[in-house]
Order: sequence, then structure tokens, then C-alpha cells
Amino acid sequence: MTSPSGIAASEPAASDALIDVQNLRVAFSTPAGLARAVDGVSFSIAPGETVGMVGESGCGKTVTGLSLLRLIEPPGLIDPASRILFEGRDLLRLSEREIRRVRGRRIAMVFQEPMTALNPVFTVGDQIAEVVRVHEGASRRAAWQRAVEMLERVGLSSPAERAKQYPHQLSGGMRQRVLIGMALVMRPALLIADEPTTALDVTVQAQILELLRELQRDFGMAVLLITHDLGVIAETATRVLVMYGGEIVEQASMDELFANAHHPYTQGLLAAMPRVDDTRERLTTIPGTVPPPTAWPSGCRFRDRCPHAWDRTSREHPDLFVVSGSHTSRCFLAQEPERRRAVVAEQTE
Repeated sequence: MTSPSGIAASEPAASDALIDVQNLRVAFSTPAGLARAVDGVSFSIAPGETVGMVGESGCGKTVTGLSLLRLIEPPGLIDPASRILFEGRDLLRLSEREIRRVRGRRIAMVFQEPMTALNPVFTVGDQIAEVVRVHEGASRRAAWQRAVEMLERVGLSSPAERAKQYPHQLSGGMRQRVLIGMALVMRPALLIADEPTTALDVTVQAQILELLRELQRDFGMAVLLITHDLGVIAETATRVLVMYGGEIVEQASMDELFANAHHPYTQGLLAAMPRVDDTRERLTTIPGTVPPPTAWPSGCRFRDRCPHAWDRTSREHPDLFVVSGSHTSRCFLAQEPERRRAVVAEQTE
């Protein structure tokens, strides 16, 4: 049975969704040809919901996040047939002036590298205050006070003094808190967090994730959490979108995905996660590499790395099939489960 719209049944209906992404396609012109970085992605996020988007580097996660804010620049191009419906309006049809009113105010983004995302020649207080001044027309004094209050809200000690410092004077964890404060100072309805704990040590990672959860509860915002780390997803998200080759290959609730992952790629990601009680001499790896977006394989894009591949996977491109209830998978094994059982039996003999 194929999902009629290609969207998981667990997703909010379009009328209830805060944001509804329909058939998003983003391509880049390169010397090697057209790179189809995002190729037909559809998903919805409800108000207050946390959705995790996970996959290897190069699968299209960050490009998807940037597309929601229309931050794709030439040589990148969003397909005009795509739709990004946010609060009832198609963001791809707004004028540049109208989309600037949405960015930072209704949808905000925390980028993965705070040292490059922050301007090195302005104090962190000035950078947060600028957001308030642009979107609210507040005075310099009022905007500065809001910036100090936000730095205190994200857990920085002596916020009035920190506001006068430059990014290089702060630690990585502090800079990430500044970025979160800048993103949330306008209390957006949707936060896109792109690898918010990358390059931070484990203790600081846990603190940043707890801060995001706390602010989400307080502000009532939805979160799209983009990461390559399933451990981060397990701690934070309620629903998971797994991306590979520019497509969503599996989507399910967090509990369902970890208990009953269906797509072989998702199973490979889970098998590669280190565990406290791990007795393996070496971690499990997924063989092969992600193909380039200029040359996606015919049929299933994971087939060259998949232990279950057969002739059909090279001839036909799989849809998102319903596995059970709200759980969908872009894998023909949803239609031919006996093939999976045969491979598993061979591996256990």
C-alpha cells in the first residue's frame, strides 16, 4: 500500500500544520552537471512539535532547512513547483520584502558553526539588539535591554558584561547560547536548529539540548532539529524524518523508529550507534559512500549499499510505502517483506 500523498499519516493535516512542505526540489548548477540536492521532499510540522531530520552529510538536510527561509542563492534554485506553506502563506511566492518580515520574526535558524555565524566585529549584544531593531523598530536602548535579558534567559552569567564582548572572547558553548538568544529574541513560531551541538563537548551538548527543550516549552514554538546524530534525536524529537540521497526514506515517531526501523539505511544508522553495553570489537559501518547528487543511481538510491538489493531496486524508484499506521518507508521491502526474512535467515545461519 502506497501513501497517497507521500506524506506520513502521523503528520498534521495541512489545515492544522504550522508549516507544510510539498514536493520541495532544490538544485545547484555545477561543472559536473545539475546537483539535485533536495529532490521531492514533503513533510509537515504542527505548532509546538519537535521534528528531527537525520542523515549523513550531503543528504540534503541543511539545504532543506535553508530553503524554508529562502536562503538558497545562485547557483542554487528552488523548483517553482515546490510549495512551502507557513501559517497559510506560500513562502516561495512572497516578495523579498515580505520574506524578510518572516525571517527572524516568525521563523528563525540556529546555524551549526557559531564562530562563522556571528559577526566578529560587533559585540554579541549589538547583534541580538539589531534583530529587535529591524523587526520592531525599537530604540537602541530598548533593543540593548532586550538583548541583555535574552542573554540572561539563555543562561549566560553576568549578561550585561557578556553583551559587551565580541564572539572571540566567548567559549564555543557560550557562542552557541548567543546564537540561540539571537534566534529566539523575537519568539518565533518555528526554530530550525541545524546541528546545534556540533563541535561541542558532550557536557555542553547536553546543556544546549536541555536549553532548547526549556525554551521550546516556555515559548510554545515548533522545532525542526537537523542532525547526523541519532542520539540527539532520541533525546529531543517526537517524530523523525530520515534523509538519504536528497529524499526522505523513512518517517515515524521517535519511539517507533528506534523500536522498528524499516528502511535498511535507517537500520544501518542505528547499528552504527555506540552503546554503553557494547561488546563489539569494532563499530558497525554502512558499506560504500553516498553517491553524488549530480548522478543519483536509477531506481532506489540506496541500492548499491543495501544488503537486500535485487533487480527491482535498480529498475524502479520506490515511493514512500506505509509500513504500519503512521510509519512509512521508501523501500520495496514494505511490499515484499519475505525478502528481508530470507536475508536475515542467511545472516544468522
